[in-house]
Amino acid sequence: MKTFIKTLVLPTLFMVAVSTQVSAQTRRTTTTTNKTEKATRTTTAKSNTNTSRRVSSKQVTYKTPKKKVVSVRNLPNRTPISYKGQNYYYANNKYYTQSRGSYIVIAPKVGFRIKVLPTNYKRVRFNNYNYYTVNGIFYTQVNNEYEVVDPEVGTVIYELPEDYEKVVLNGEMYYEYANILYEKVQIDGTRAYEIVGIIEMD
Repeated sequence: MKTFIKTLVLPTLFMVAVSTQVSAQTRRTTTTTNKTEKATRTTTAKSNTNTSRRVSSKQVTYKTPKKKVVSVRNLPNRTPISYKGQNYYYANNKYYTQSRGSYIVIAPKVGFRIKVLPTNYKRVRFNNYNYYTVNGIFYTQVNNEYEVVDPEVGTVIYELPEDYEKVVLNGEMYYEYANILYEKVQIDGTRAYEIVGIIEMD
């Protein structure tokens, strides 16, 4: 009888134990894989949201009905710059255009180029791109010049330009300057502003 137990029952019990352990390991592996897949899907969904960076101006509501217009009558020490028939004047770290005897602050259009950056620029690096930003305007270096560009979604700055506007998009509040949308975020306990989209004027 003892021999029967040793030769038949014990190997059977051993096989059952091994089978149970393998089954449990398979369940654990499947659970881990599912969690990983879920995390990947969530990340991908967020990434897809970020890539739809263009927002129609019809979707955006400004908190103040009239856009802030900063103008001055005199502009001493101005530097004239011409681009595609548009005359700009650079002074006080801002660009101006002339209108009805006054100078109005204006953001230069994408593609606008200058040979020398303003002295108060800040360098911002994102996705292997070097941006140079001054008062809400983003430049990249092209040969020996600096060209105004739309920054990539996800780029972070730590200070908004002083003439920013508050806007509402899909029930959420954002900040806008030069058609660039920012969202307030916290990075390592510090307040920052992340670019979430570009407004396209319709």
